[in-house]
Amino acid sequence: ISMAGGTRAYGKWATRRIKSRKAALLSTGGLGAFIFIDDYFNCLTVGSVMRPVTDKHNVSRAKLSYLIDATAAPACIIAPISSWAAAVSSYVEDGSGLTLFIKAIPFNYYALLTITLMVGLVLLKTDFGPMGKCEFNAKNGDLFSGKNPYASAEATEANTNGRVIDLVLPIIVLIIACVTGMIYSGGFFDPAREGYHNIVTSFSGSDASVGLMLGSSFALVITIVFYQLRKLMSFSEMMGMLPEGFKAMVPAILILTCAWSLKAMTDSLGAGAYVASAVKSSAQSFQSFLPAIVFLIGCFLSFATGTSWGTFGILIPITLEVFPITDPIGVICVSACMAGAVCGDHCSPISDTTIMASAGAQCDHVMHVSTQLPYTITCAAVSFVSYIIAGFVRIAWICLPIAIALMLLTLVVIKKLYAKKVY
Repeated sequence: ISMAGGTRAYGKWATRRIKSRKAALLSTGGLGAFIFIDDYFNCLTVGSVMRPVTDKHNVSRAKLSYLIDATAAPACIIAPISSWAAAVSSYVEDGSGLTLFIKAIPFNYYALLTITLMVGLVLLKTDFGPMGKCEFNAKNGDLFSGKNPYASAEATEANTNGRVIDLVLPIIVLIIACVTGMIYSGGFFDPAREGYHNIVTSFSGSDASVGLMLGSSFALVITIVFYQLRKLMSFSEMMGMLPEGFKAMVPAILILTCAWSLKAMTDSLGAGAYVASAVKSSAQSFQSFLPAIVFLIGCFLSFATGTSWGTFGILIPITLEVFPITDPIGVICVSACMAGAVCGDHCSPISDTTIMASAGAQCDHVMHVSTQLPYTITCAAVSFVSYIIAGFVRIAWICLPIAIALMLLTLVVIKKLYAKKVY
């Protein structure tokens, strides 16, 4: 898509139509939320597409990298049709992984509150901490706050004949194909399977990894044919892009392979049974606080290792040993595992998603980590309180509005505290 000129064409198109700074920020967040299939694809695409737009409206590269990071992993972890859903589902036995993933979405407070915080910051026109200084400098023309590590980088030679449709059509085909692939793997088109022509049953019984594989393969073929008809690239040029794309996915493949290996080893050693026997005897006395505790453990593990997928592999099987899927507190704890993993991944300077977010925005990596850390810590604190509430209430439609209200109230208080801040 990048080499075909689709991202460049979209950037030019958006620059002509997005007239305000607020619209530039919201459209960046919106595009990031739209590309929820995979966080790698999100970081690489949103950065290259939206840089011309945000630069025109004097948005700092630190703020752009935060917007990319805030809609990468947090958007993927609440999207049932994503590589993250496939990874989480693979850690649950009996083919009920996707069902558990969907049930856990309303309790995934860090992801939902991160998106709420991002939108609130834009609408309230406020920033705090080091980000506030970067935004102040950007409004005065210094997008990098004096440090541009990509100043000498050569731009990718993309096709100048690309059009907006060259970006939009492949993404739409990818989403439709992945949805179709997932319900296909769940027996939607098989009269012999239970739940035939029942889309809910098909989603619940689907194999997310198979669906994503089929959907992405189909979208790849359609994109190749489409670009051939458009005469944007030769067939040999497009084939040359395949190993480049594969190399970008190698870290994710290795992380997932190591996480599965770790899970198999802990299962063989009986770690799950040991933790279950050790915790079950005392869990009932403090089980209402377990979601908050699991959230903190997930944050620590993910921050230290720089991987959320590895954290899934460690925590989710242990959590399911303590509480069954049918237990509401078990669903909340699994959601706390995912939220904590994303939170630590979001904060960690060695996280691949964090690194690619700064690369996609062409922002200094240390600056990206330091400017977004106050935002992530604020969101983590509100999420921790929300998990304490959820541990006692355990009703999604009551707990989620309370969590969102706490996040917005915290943001309003911060805005008043920083109202007279001079950088």
